[in-house]
Amino acid sequence: MEKNIYLLLIAISSFFLSCSHLSYRKDIPNSIEIIINDMKLAHEGRPHGVPKYYDWVLKPRLCMGNNPKNFKAVIAWGQVYEDIEGNPAKNTRVQIRDMKAYMLSKKDGRWHLLQSSRRVEGAAYKEDFVDDINKPADIRKEADGSISVKAGEGYNFHFWPTTGRVTIDPDDIAGMFTTVQARLIVDDPNQPDDRSRARYLLDVGGDYWLDLTSDWDQWKTNGDIGIGRFKYVKKGWQSFNMISLSENKVRKNPPPIK
Repeated sequence: MEKNIYLLLIAISSFFLSCSHLSYRKDIPNSIEIIINDMKLAHEGRPHGVPKYYDWVLKPRLCMGNNPKNFKAVIAWGQVYEDIEGNPAKNTRVQIRDMKAYMLSKKDGRWHLLQSSRRVEGAAYKEDFVDDINKPADIRKEADGSISVKAGEGYNFHFWPTTGRVTIDPDDIAGMFTTVQARLIVDDPNQPDDRSRARYLLDVGGDYWLDLTSDWDQWKTNGDIGIGRFKYVKKGWQSFNMISLSENKVRKNPPPIK
């Protein structure tokens, strides 16, 4: 009898451990499939104020990819937009954390972490980025060291790691990967929670730059690596990605996703 009870307790413990493991796995906000789809699938929605002739308005795409030419610096970036139909949620913010950039080296075939920033910084840019017009954004510091923002009224939120640009060897680039996490949070806890009505879109990309200090000069001193998929920000944490490798190469040599 005691032996049967003992075996039953072991079985119950194993069951709950298994369930706990599954729950943990479900909570991981990124995966190889998500990364691939963030470069393969069409955007979930269209960002407000972006002209139709911008080649990244409907789907992800690569630009410079793994060929930085003579550019010797790189930076990850992201952008938050209202949906093309607007955003009716007035008491919702987008919380952003843990932006990272990795480089796949030609020399050793390994992924190397170039940037890792719990907090991001940025500004509110005109949605079409014409003339690089921008102003201070509605940024709020959060308790975990991250930030949250709002966007709208003709401006997005364009952001990047607090570490700024980092140096690269342009002859050693076999792949680039940028990623960030985001979710919706309530702006004012004393007001109604309207997150279910929020229509915020977010995506990430990366830029090569001539060097660490060069100013923006109508795309003469920088160019984008690629632009990932716009997805609606939700209540739970999600990852948003851009990678410069084909699906087959991602599967053969996946980037770190922890």
